[in-house]
Amino acid sequence: MDHTKIRTEMNLQTLYQRYLSSVYRAAYSFLHNSYDSEDAAQEAFLRLARFRGTFTDERQIKAWLIVTVTNISKDMLRRRHRRDADLGDCQELAAAPESGGEVLEAVRRLPDHYKTVVFLFYYEGYTVEEIAAALHRPEGTVKAWLHRARRLLKQSLEVNDDV
Repeated sequence: MDHTKIRTEMNLQTLYQRYLSSVYRAAYSFLHNSYDSEDAAQEAFLRLARFRGTFTDERQIKAWLIVTVTNISKDMLRRRHRRDADLGDCQELAAAPESGGEVLEAVRRLPDHYKTVVFLFYYEGYTVEEIAAALHRPEGTVKAWLHRARRLLKQSLEVNDDV
C-alpha cells in the first residue's frame, strides 16, 4: 500500500470509532465539560472529512485529530472569555467519567501548550519527534515544554500533598 495515500483509503467511520475517545479526552482536558467536549470532537472529525491532504500513517492521523481538537477547544475557551462568561459556571456538576484523579486534575491546570504535549506524550504515547512534527515546533521546544510541565506537575502535586 502506498503510505502517502492512507487518507483516501481510510474510512471516516473507522477513524471515528478508533479515535473518538482519544479526541474527546483531549477536548475534555481543556474544556472540563462533556457537552462542549463532544462538540469539539465532532468538529475535529468534520474538519478531517473536509481535509484534502494525505497522511503517512494512522498515528499521524490521530495526532492531527488531537492537535485539531486542541485548537478547537482553545478557540471555544477564547469565545467564552470574550463573552465574559465565568468558566466556573460552565463546570459539570458531576465528574466526567474521564476524570482520573489528582494527577489528571493537575494536568488540566497546566498552561495550554504544556497540557497538549503532556497529553500527547503520556496519555497517547507519541514520541517527542512526532509531537514536534504535529505541532510544527522544534524537538528542543517540545522537550523543554515537557520538562517544565513535569516540574509544574511535581510542584502542584507536592502542594496538594501538604494540604
